[in-house]
Amino acid sequence: MAKKILIVDDEVHIKMLLEQTLEELEDEFEVDLYTASDGEEGLEFIRGKRPDLVFLDIMMPKMNGYEVCRIIKDDPSLKDVKIILLTAKGQEVDRKQGLELGAMMYMTKPFDPDEILRVSKELLEL
Repeated sequence: MAKKILIVDDEVHIKMLLEQTLEELEDEFEVDLYTASDGEEGLEFIRGKRPDLVFLDIMMPKMNGYEVCRIIKDDPSLKDVKIILLTAKGQEVDRKQGLELGAMMYMTKPFDPDEILRVSKELLEL
């Protein structure tokens, strides 16, 4: 069964870069990539499609990544969804808040494509 990965970011070029990076997983595994442009759209997708892994930006319109993360982790039916916060917010206080809300990892932009692939494989247990 294909692993579902969702990218939630309001910056088009970041979504494209992440998609290009994650497409490399398709060489070895069956992966379905999806994108959303804001927190509300991301949350709707997560509730409907139950992705295995979510790359979630923090600073977005409508609903920020912290709110999305908190809602997901407060919902027992979504407890298996793994979240990586991927953001320009590099302060320790931001990282700590993200991890306390239930994110598996906190990564900052600009990101290292090799690190994204390594972490994705690890969290998807590929």
